[in-house]
Amino acid sequence: MTSPRRSVLDNAVVYQIYPRSFKDSDGDGIGDIRGICEKLDYLEQLGVDVLWLSPIFASPNDDNGYDISDYRAIMKEFGTMADVEELIAQARQRGMRILLDLVVNHTSDEHEWFRQSCSSKDNPYRDYYIWRDPAGYSEDGTPLPPNNWISAFSPSAWEFDETTGQFYLHMFSPKQPDLNWENPEVRREVYDLMRFWLDKGVGGFRMDVINLISKPQELIDAPLAVNDPAVAGGSRESSLAMSVNGPRVHEFLQEMRREVLDDYDTLTVGETPITTVEDGILYAGFERGELDMIFTFEHVSLDFSEQGWGKWSDRRTSLSALTATLEHWQKGLEDRAWNSLYWNNHDQPRAVSRFGNDSPEYRVVSACMLGTVLHMMCGTPYIYQGEEIGMTNVSFPEIDDYDDLETHDAYDTYVRSGIISHEQMMRFIAAKSRDNARTPMQWDESEHAGFTTGTPWLPLNPNYPEINARAAVADPHSVYHHYRRLIALRREYPVIRRGSFHLLEPDSETIFSYARATAEDRLVVVANVSATTVECDYAAASPAALQRRGVEGAGWQLISSNYADDAGSVLRPYEAKVYLGHAPQS
Repeated sequence: MTSPRRSVLDNAVVYQIYPRSFKDSDGDGIGDIRGICEKLDYLEQLGVDVLWLSPIFASPNDDNGYDISDYRAIMKEFGTMADVEELIAQARQRGMRILLDLVVNHTSDEHEWFRQSCSSKDNPYRDYYIWRDPAGYSEDGTPLPPNNWISAFSPSAWEFDETTGQFYLHMFSPKQPDLNWENPEVRREVYDLMRFWLDKGVGGFRMDVINLISKPQELIDAPLAVNDPAVAGGSRESSLAMSVNGPRVHEFLQEMRREVLDDYDTLTVGETPITTVEDGILYAGFERGELDMIFTFEHVSLDFSEQGWGKWSDRRTSLSALTATLEHWQKGLEDRAWNSLYWNNHDQPRAVSRFGNDSPEYRVVSACMLGTVLHMMCGTPYIYQGEEIGMTNVSFPEIDDYDDLETHDAYDTYVRSGIISHEQMMRFIAAKSRDNARTPMQWDESEHAGFTTGTPWLPLNPNYPEINARAAVADPHSVYHHYRRLIALRREYPVIRRGSFHLLEPDSETIFSYARATAEDRLVVVANVSATTVECDYAAASPAALQRRGVEGAGWQLISSNYADDAGSVLRPYEAKVYLGHAPQS
């Protein structure tokens, strides 16, 4: 039986916009809301129908907008409330909905709630945040944190407040204090601000680290959280694991749906680090209705460091590990919950550099291959700005060229302590820094890539004269037009949206192939994820060869390819083909 929510998700394709880097309309070097309005026709032509905006709210920008000081005000660099209302209206005219980034695990320390909260212990806002007494004092009188948790961006997840003599919890930057969701007044405030934006016509929310909102009241020590730079990555992961999927998180989300979401036509996706398939069904199960889908992190964690340095590595995952993880989520959620499909976002490096081949020879075909294998799976595809033109990672020469808070924290943690050399860390940063995704969008070959007439807030990738939207739109064989065709295909064929999933080559390190099936139709996707030519007996959709792989079907026709011609059972470098067939007659 099809869930009522599933009908909303069936056709959706989401395009994520990082406003600071998308398009600058006024020459100050910072992308803005009017710049997004200028590019709506481009996005409409691509075929997407949902635009997710990373935070646009007032913020001191300690973490590029994910530290919000006023949820009902717009960041001045981005424009005005009138600009946002115009964007919502223009998007609606094109059949697009706007998703806002709901960041309510924490606020900025410059939010009025926190200013009040830290002013005194008896302030009415004191309980809006998580405060605890010191665990004790060192010999020199230094107060000791309540537990050993490590935050994402600093040595401790606790910051001492001299005024009131207590620590506050921050799982991210010290300037991002965690809200206390145990307080019903906090939840009421959150629901009020959600209604404020939904009443303006927003079509839903991407919910930042939403599975952190319920903290265990005991706040016991994490087993691996030690203040040792050599194992900082593992320590942070261990601390994060103590605060995710807390005891009341599902109660809070069910309350949110009752109090807010059920009264509006919304699409919701939760960012949920350290979750299993079973967790995913709890958050996004068709029968539970908390969220429409979640972002899992398993497939983008496979290439993490083997030395305990977290994400900081330049190793690549094996294809077999990647396909096994994707299959695990495809099969695990099948007919029970909805997948979100993504290769990259504002926190992840560029897909073609990480999972494909960004060399001039293979960049286009490998980017098209990655788009094919992702968009033909079951779930809602997410396209991060620039992915549709094959934008690549950047390699800045010096650490000071990078802006990202996390990148600088990692450099300080590992290099200044002598754990990793400068040269090695710069390689890791070039592979994994969040700034890879945040370099300005490359619109054309003119100065500053058509992003701004001023000085860009972050340096551009130097390859913009060759890789830009103008060139991609003009070239019928570009990544952009391949993505357009993929989007059209999933809307045309129900088997892409609803078919079961069967991985065909689970142990292969070169071929990524799978079959999809409904009662009426069959789909086979076969891709070469390497720079060498390989033989594949079913790459020409031979019924006998497919039958040997457990795929029963007939009337096979090629409906998608990233090469202009067909080499039959030979798969050329990064070649990806999609075949449509029908179920055999009984």
